[in-house]
Amino acid sequence: MEAHQLHRGRLIDHVHLVVKDLAASKRFYEAVLGTLGLKIQGASEHNFYSDELFVSTADEHSGSPMRIHLAFQAADEAAVQHFYKAGLAAGGKDNGEPGLRPHYHEGYYAAFLIDPDGHNIEAVYHGPAQRSAESVVLRF
Repeated sequence: MEAHQLHRGRLIDHVHLVVKDLAASKRFYEAVLGTLGLKIQGASEHNFYSDELFVSTADEHSGSPMRIHLAFQAADEAAVQHFYKAGLAAGGKDNGEPGLRPHYHEGYYAAFLIDPDGHNIEAVYHGPAQRSAESVVLRF
């Protein structure tokens, strides 16, 4: 039997986006995830995934495109800026330039993009913090 290993964060188990143009979405997410040190981990004709993010076509799940806000964690302010630039270059639309957002909390530095299907995608750096672990590893 093949062993499986999954990495999960502490807050989000997974986010599922149903999209109308899988190729455009894959191009966008490859670009913005790459700026955060992540990559697409698996893909098929109808879907792709990276860690907690799962993206599929409407015909795979008999749905229609959904609009979702999704926030990715960034290691620092430079990663937020890189995320924003790469997302714009890959077809995203501006929804908030990189900058401090003190109305969320002190040190909250983020940028917002609208992806090819209208989802509000954010990269956020919460300021200096200590992680208890890089990820939770599930092996089965």
